[in-house]
Amino acid sequence: MTNTKLKIIALITMLIDHIGQFIPNTPDWFHWIGRIAIPIFIYALVIGYQHTSNRKNYIIRLYLFSFGMAVLNLIFNIIFNETQMYITNNFFAPLFLIVMIIYLLEKKQSKYVFYLIVWQVLALFLSVLFVEVLSLDLTSDTTINYQFFGSAFGSILFVEGGPLFVLLGLFLYLARKKISGIVIVYCLFSLFCYIAYVKWGQRPDAPYIYLVQFARYQWIMIAALPFILLYNGKRGAGLKHFFYIFYPGHILILYLIGIYLK
Repeated sequence: MTNTKLKIIALITMLIDHIGQFIPNTPDWFHWIGRIAIPIFIYALVIGYQHTSNRKNYIIRLYLFSFGMAVLNLIFNIIFNETQMYITNNFFAPLFLIVMIIYLLEKKQSKYVFYLIVWQVLALFLSVLFVEVLSLDLTSDTTINYQFFGSAFGSILFVEGGPLFVLLGLFLYLARKKISGIVIVYCLFSLFCYIAYVKWGQRPDAPYIYLVQFARYQWIMIAALPFILLYNGKRGAGLKHFFYIFYPGHILILYLIGIYLK
């Protein structure tokens, strides 16, 4: 199975998940199917980063789409703030973080690790500064405000999925050359998601709300593993622009439909 076909499977399951998110009275199993999407997208990202001819452009493009999605979310959340129905989706942000961190770590020099640490400390500081100290309440939901600044500054704590899915991307990158490594890493991560939710998922206080940003059925992501293992090392048709456009487009359309049906 090519990289493009993997992403198409992820796209279809993501669409089903987001229909369940935005459209009222959809069954829970829409979300169960949706657990397949994120891991496949992350794996496809890792493979794409490995084979791209210009890694800097790849990283810059992901950041621009991450920031652009954050701005779109903010605009719609402000316009429809009274509905208390918010867009929280911006998976460009963790994808950007994954490849940016891989890029820095691949340098294999201590100064780049230092840059990474400084970047994350500053991103955390600036996010807290704008939300808590300067009280820039862009919407009435503090979590939404943190997500905007987290995406803008690249804070690993305040992006969709939080640090755990960024770590999954790093683990898959390290294990990418061995099927056994991918299987072990992925199974352990799925198990950890189950244990983490049981232990911390119901706690409303920080840092748990930022560390465990997933539902009780996140462990169903294990179902994505067979698709990942079917990857044949080929790129496929590509369709790069289609995926970049479809993601924000389908979310905004479903969001507006959801508001209309609410």
